[in-house]
Amino acid sequence: MIRSLRRVADRRRQADGRYGWLFSPYTGDEMVAIDCETTGLDTRTAELVSIAAVRIQGERVLTSGSLDLRLQPPASLCGDSIKIHRMRGVDLNDGDELGEALEKFLDFIGNRPLLGWCIDYDRAVIDRQLRPLFGFSLPNACLDVARLYLREMHRTRPQLEPTVNFESVAEALNVPVMGRHTALGDATTTALMYIRLKKGALTTS
Repeated sequence: MIRSLRRVADRRRQADGRYGWLFSPYTGDEMVAIDCETTGLDTRTAELVSIAAVRIQGERVLTSGSLDLRLQPPASLCGDSIKIHRMRGVDLNDGDELGEALEKFLDFIGNRPLLGWCIDYDRAVIDRQLRPLFGFSLPNACLDVARLYLREMHRTRPQLEPTVNFESVAEALNVPVMGRHTALGDATTTALMYIRLKKGALTTS
């Protein structure tokens, strides 16, 4: 309820601004899978390290032209964390400034519906950074693939107690894990999971 009221207020304030169109209903046939790498797991303090977004059209994951942003390290990122991200191939010193990265992200996703793995976390971290800089939270409809998998398991295999973690769900859906713990890899894997679920993988396997 609070989020819905805030969205109405945001839409009113942004009506004549650059991003007013983001609040319009989406009428196309695409979705966007998103993922963030952050400095921690607490949405109140975690900082963005990288953001990725991949478009989905029908049963196709459009990896060509996907968005893969690396951000400049925030002041709160300690030396050990920087070393860890460098080991994963993330060059934090050559990244975008936060505002520039969020601008690119908004322009890429538009008003398309978003999906992600435990997407509430990603949305909360993004919104915490987005609102002070742009004056609104993400208005997009969102779908959590982890919840979708759990719902489909309860529907198709009610006798089982499912294990819901990223790797086990990918394996259950016969989806390759692409670059685990990188934003682009996790976004792409999540998109493939979603397509498999749409095609009834739990019913046919």
